[in-house]
Formats: sequence, structure tokens, C-alpha cells
Amino acid sequence: MRNALIYLALLFGCISVSAQDADTLAVQDSASAPEGRSIRMNGAFLQPLQERDSVLIADQLFYGFELKQVEEGTMFALPEWKNDERGGVQAISPWIVDTVKVKTQKKGMPRLLDLRGKLLITSFDEGDYELPQIMVGRLSKDGVIDTLVFDPMRLEVRTMPVDTATFVPHDIKEQIRYPVTFEEIVPWIGAFWALALVVIVSVCLVIIHKRKDDPEYVRKDPPHIVALRELDKYRGNKMWTPEKQKAFYSGVTDALREYMDARYGVPAMEMTTAEIFDDMKSKDVPAELLADARELFERADFVKFAKYVASEEDNASVLPLAVRFVTETYQADVESNDGGEN
Repeated sequence: MRNALIYLALLFGCISVSAQDADTLAVQDSASAPEGRSIRMNGAFLQPLQERDSVLIADQLFYGFELKQVEEGTMFALPEWKNDERGGVQAISPWIVDTVKVKTQKKGMPRLLDLRGKLLITSFDEGDYELPQIMVGRLSKDGVIDTLVFDPMRLEVRTMPVDTATFVPHDIKEQIRYPVTFEEIVPWIGAFWALALVVIVSVCLVIIHKRKDDPEYVRKDPPHIVALRELDKYRGNKMWTPEKQKAFYSGVTDALREYMDARYGVPAMEMTTAEIFDDMKSKDVPAELLADARELFERADFVKFAKYVASEEDNASVLPLAVRFVTETYQADVESNDGGEN
């Protein structure tokens, strides 16, 4: 049996197909034929992909065979198609095997398959051709080997007829230029404005980012508002304990130093107490208020540098004095400006 299969494979130079599932080949069952016999089958089919009255050059057709009621488990060997390099009919696909129909029999009996095998062929040369005979080797599930022979078919390939009497050659036409429509322009206009919007937004963001840290464009609150907001952080007596007095006095005096710098132009943050009030004498500040402020700064110096512990009475007077210094100097400035305008 093995030798017979090897002989059959060498004879056809073919590929094996098993009728096992919906992707396998199907043939007309003739298991009653003697083993090793060639069985003449009905003719093969030739089916064009495009329905025409005739076959033209480069038309594609299916060439193959149909087999019906093949028992499941039957093996087949399909012939190999070799294209001629000189032209003629060419196969442009391998064998394609489809299961057309599956019939279920009684329980315990194999299914019967209707199969269709085909090649996709074409020709680029005009002429009449006799297609090769289709010889399919079959090995039944019982081990019987047969050769199924399908009669060949003829293929007539034609070209389009040319009327030589009225035919007039023409030059190659130039490319047709169609007018541009509004629908074609709209996407480009939308893309342009979208890009322009992105550029404008990007430029604005860059300008805003640069101006954010530029003192010329940063909006600042008036000096007295900044000072009062900072002094408000030290409201209450929680900062009066000895271990917190240094931070309390430093915070209050620093707020007043920044106010003097912004309000009067005195660089108080880099000056000592004596230097600050020597410069402040020339400013329009009431002498009594300036003396009280100087006393506050001197007491703060003792607390910060001499570890002096101020009394609760002194601590309670710190914040009201600082607030009074800011508000009175600001009010004096407002009144002077109002008087000048009047």
C-alpha cells in the first residue's frame, strides 16, 4: 500500500487533500471500481469571472472539477500545473478546494461531501488552447487507490477587434484639469485658521509667561495693603511665649521694613535700626509716631539679639503700634494728595 501511494505521488507531482472538514475536496464516490483503475469522470468546468460572450486577453477563469457524495476520510492528490514560460494559458493561483455541500447520514456512517476544486487561469496571448487533462488521485478510507480522469476543455482567447477602415490614430491627450470646487477649498481654509489660532494662542502664552515675572507688568498691591496683610498673620497672643517672641518681633519689624522701603524708598531691609530712623527723620512722618516705632524696633533688637524677654504689656502694644504706623502714614499721604488736587 505504501509503494502504491509513493508511485501515485511521483506520477502526478501533486499535493494531497483529505476530505475531513469543510475546507477539503469532494469527488463522485466510485469505491466499487477495481483497485488501481483509471475512472473516467464527467468533463471539467470552465467558468469566467466576468460574464461575456467570449473570452478576451487577460480575462480570468476558474478551471476545475466537481465531485459529489465523497465519504469523509477520503484522501486526494491534485495534479501540479506548470506554466509555460513562452506564454499560453497561465495559472495565477494554486488549487482552491471548497466544500459545497455536506450531507449527514445515519448514526455511525460517515458524512458525504460535495467538493469543488479549481485553479484561477488567464492568458495574455490570443489563440485556441486545449487545457491540460485533470487527473486526481484518490485513496479511500479503506485503502483503495483510484485515478479520477476529467476530460480536458478548450479555451478560445480573443482580442478586441479593430476597425481598420475607419480607425484614425490620435495623440495622447493631456491631463484634464478640473476646476477647483468650494468643497475642496473648505478643508484647507479650516486647516489654515486652525493653525493660525494655534500660533496666536502659543504666542500669547509665551508673552504672558514672560510678563509674569516682569515687575513692569506684575500688578502689585499698595504698600500699606501688603503691610497690613502681613501684620494680620501675627494677630493674637499665641506668639507671645518666650520661645516664640523672636519670630514674633522679627515678623512685625520685617513687615514695617518692607513698608518703609516701598512707601518711602528707604532700604530698611539692609539697614540697622539707627540708620533706618536717621533716614526716616527727613520723611513726612509725625515725630511722636516715629519715636514709638523706633522704640518698637529697639525692643525687637533686644529680643532677637540679647535674648530679652518682653512683658505681656509690651507684647500687646506691638501689633497696634505697627498697624497705627502704617495707617497714619498712609492716611497722611492720601490727605496730602487730596489737598494738592483741591
